[in-house]
Amino acid sequence: MKKGKIGVQMMMLKGKVEELGVYETMRKIKELGYQAVEVSQIPMTEENVAELRRASQDFDIKIAALSAPLEPMLPDAPGETLTKDFEKIASDCKVLDCNFLRMGMMPLHIMGDKDQIMEFISKAEVMAERLADLGIELYYHTHHLEFQKFDGEYLLDLMKNNTSKLGFELDVHWIQRAGVNPVEFIKKYAGRISLLHLKDYRIGPMDLSEVDFKDMGKFMRIFTNTIEFAEVGDGNLDMKAIIEAGLESGAQYFLVEQDDVYGRDPFDCLETSAENLRKLGYAEWF
Repeated sequence: MKKGKIGVQMMMLKGKVEELGVYETMRKIKELGYQAVEVSQIPMTEENVAELRRASQDFDIKIAALSAPLEPMLPDAPGETLTKDFEKIASDCKVLDCNFLRMGMMPLHIMGDKDQIMEFISKAEVMAERLADLGIELYYHTHHLEFQKFDGEYLLDLMKNNTSKLGFELDVHWIQRAGVNPVEFIKKYAGRISLLHLKDYRIGPMDLSEVDFKDMGKFMRIFTNTIEFAEVGDGNLDMKAIIEAGLESGAQYFLVEQDDVYGRDPFDCLETSAENLRKLGYAEWF
């Protein structure tokens, strides 16, 4: 029977990497039962790359994807970019036996400007072709902002319909937050989505302890911001239907991610997500 691979989006563990180092963080990931990771928001220093390689081999953890922006997220923002550091980033992929590279978002300052977005899409496609020559696939990670409409068409659909090499890492929480059905939307992107983010969606409690109801503006900000990132299986999304749609549509890696853990230890959150996924019938995907 066809199956995918469940992994961890290491953005959740950047604090653990600072505290424990890459190698011991990866050891803990292995102890929780995960055998694939996507590396994001972890400095790709020579030491960290070497430790990722060593941990990957010692613990039999697949480096499913690395992360790098095409261009700085804001003008003159620091950090590696594909435009400036292509050879180094491609080398990291080869050292870590990684065939997927993903961009976390387009530059923030061009969001909302269709002409600049179309220019970005064109450059991303050229970069995807360049990486493909090296056996690396370039993916774009989605949020809710890509569901802004231009002339009645989602920005994300504009991106898909104007590219062929670029892939899309759909994030099911952000699709839901955009007011779109994740299951149906995943099916529309069949063949372009080897990477899928499993991130649940729940409505959290309102903290009204410091609200003066004479200030209805403050109340409304709290009232309309109760959406939370949940452990997989603890939220409101139909994760089984999402995973099955992903598998049918070509997803290979199903990566657990939680942008905010609300004071919990992220390892505990990952353990909860793993337990829930096993209960849903995906024990063999770890």
